[in-house]
Amino acid sequence: MIRIAEDTRLFSFRVAGLLIQDDHILVQRAVGDDFWALPGGRAEIGETSEQTLIREMQEELDRDISISRLLFSVESFFDWRGKSVHELSLIYLIALTVPFPFHPSEVVHRIHDGVDVEFRWVAAKKNAMAEANVVPDFLAGHIDRLPESSLHVIRHDPT
Repeated sequence: MIRIAEDTRLFSFRVAGLLIQDDHILVQRAVGDDFWALPGGRAEIGETSEQTLIREMQEELDRDISISRLLFSVESFFDWRGKSVHELSLIYLIALTVPFPFHPSEVVHRIHDGVDVEFRWVAAKKNAMAEANVVPDFLAGHIDRLPESSLHVIRHDPT
């Protein structure tokens, strides 16, 4: 996995998918976290970002996906669990080849991936995404109108 940790600093390369179903987006979190993120995971050395996303969705959701297009490349700088994190992430628009269980407010899937991870659907609306604390936070501002070509975003959490 492409992850470099040294003392109080961490670098990670993450690939995620934006999946929309019934006007909701699928999100995941480690049990106990206070935020939700798009499903995905860390890239491995030697695989493309698309290969990473296909592998992660198969491992986490037991589903094959089709990848539509790259929406965002994101450089994020934030604090997490006592570490100063620099995360490079790519966010793709994806679709599932077989539908995934849906409920508008309940957890619909759980896995153990080193930690317990749960998945749920959140309304694809700016206010609903903000209320659920979906990260990266800028995504809520684009959910009503996804970019036609990829955007590069640099974001810093307030200190």
